[in-house]
This record gives sequence, structure tokens and C-alpha cells, in this order.
Amino acid sequence: MSITNEPVPSSAGSAGEPKLTLYNGSTGTGRRVTVRDLALAKQRGERWPMLTAYDAMTAGVFDEAGIPVLLVGDSAGDNHLGYSNTVPVTVEELITLSGAVVRGTRRALIVSDLPFGSYQSSPRQALETGTRFMKEAGVGAVKLEGGRRVVHQVEALVQAGIPVMAHIGLTPQSVNVLGGYRVQGRGEEEAERLLADAKALEAAGAFAVVLELVPAELAEQVTELLHVPTVGIGAGAGCDAQVQVWTDMAGMTPGNAPKHAKKYADLRAVLTGAAREFAADVVAGAFPAPENSFH
Repeated sequence: MSITNEPVPSSAGSAGEPKLTLYNGSTGTGRRVTVRDLALAKQRGERWPMLTAYDAMTAGVFDEAGIPVLLVGDSAGDNHLGYSNTVPVTVEELITLSGAVVRGTRRALIVSDLPFGSYQSSPRQALETGTRFMKEAGVGAVKLEGGRRVVHQVEALVQAGIPVMAHIGLTPQSVNVLGGYRVQGRGEEEAERLLADAKALEAAGAFAVVLELVPAELAEQVTELLHVPTVGIGAGAGCDAQVQVWTDMAGMTPGNAPKHAKKYADLRAVLTGAAREFAADVVAGAFPAPENSFH
């Protein structure tokens, strides 16, 4: 069982380890955020933000902004790699992206998704895949989807020293079985199943549980039930943390953003405008100007 399932003292714990406020708007301490920091934040009632990242430069911006946890999600499939969904994403692709995010940051805890087909068949497969992400990409933790059906995978990873973030509710890798992108946990039977999944994953050693597209009242109930942090995405404000796909948050996603997302900027318009201005300068002969040339 994970250390985070035991009562956590309010002090930092080990000698020489400074108390860490997860988010204060800057990079703060030079050390990496750890899963223990997240457990301590839960004890203090401190909420924290989490964003996806898929490359070193973007990850570096979010790290500089003080985002304490970055997820190299298989959402890279439809937000970075041009796939229509997350299912085609490979282990090799995510290891490459995860390594870039690790190299581009110095403080954030980097969590990588285990992609579809890389852990479902057995605990041994999950351990082999998780080991590759830790050794080859240098991530601090991995994330996998599913409830009680992946408990043995979670146990194998945690017992081997690989921190695991669990993910229940709407699980995009299983969207074909779930019948589309719809809210999970509605109705008494579905709610009881989700609660049982959450408790089983905590008991297996998961250090946090993502709740995606879950009714707000149910997500709050799960949050109160668990000792480990919950991370909401479309699960209301009662979770311990919130995660968003960065392209939704920053306005890069074309079309309408998902209901659970809030657009904090319109980077798509900014980049489109910059590209058009550059092109116009080239066509007009205004770029490169003398100050952009060598003599």
C-alpha cells in the first residue's frame, strides 16, 4: 500500500525537506514536486492546478508559471499528433514527448499517461511499460485508466516503486465501450460503482485519482471519502485539484471548447495574426529588414 494512504503529518516530514506550497504563481523551490507534497496539500486543504504539456518549450512556460503538476497525456493524440482520438498513441510517441517535458522543466512533477494497449493485458505488461517511462523519459509518475479492473496493475507498479495516478469516470481510451463522451456516475448504480472503484484504487496504492465527467456532487463525495487527492476535469469544484488540456485552456483548440473547459486566452488568433503579418512582410519585401540582415 502507498505511503499516501496513511495519515500524513502537517509538517514537511523528513529532515532537510522544506515545506512546499504547491502553487504561488512562481517556480519557488528548486526541487521537484513529489507525490508526498500532494498528500500534504490534501491534509492542508490546499487546492492545486494541473495542465497537460507535450513539448519542452510549452512545459517550460507552465513550469515558470508555477504549475506544480504537468500531465503528458495521451490527449497528445488529438491535440498534438493529429489523430482523431487517443487510441492510436504509442508508447514510443509518449516516451519521446514525456522526455521533452521533463527536460523542459525543473520543478513540476511530470506524470505520463500509459497509452491504450500498454497495460491492460496484465500487471507484468503494466510494470514493463511503466518502467520504460521512468527510465527512458525520467517522469515522476504514470497514469492509467480504469477502476477495479486495473487494481492489480496499480499494485504491481506501486510495489515496484512507480507512483500511479488513477483515472476513473469518463476514460477516453474506453470511449467505444462507454458509448461516447458522456457523463459517468449518474444514477445510484453507476455512482456506487464509481465509489467502489475509487476506494479500490486508493487501497491499491494510487497517490491520486482523476475524476473525468462526473457529476459534481458525486465527485465531492469521492473527494471527502478518499485520503488521496482527487483531480477533477468536468467534475465540479469540489475536487482537490483541477486539470485541463492546455490547448483548451489557452484557446488553441479549433471550434468550441468542451463545456468543462474555460478559455483563458485566444492563442490561436494571436498565432494566426502573427503568421499573416510575417507572410505579408515577406511578400512586400519588408522582411528581412536591414536590422535582420548581416553585413
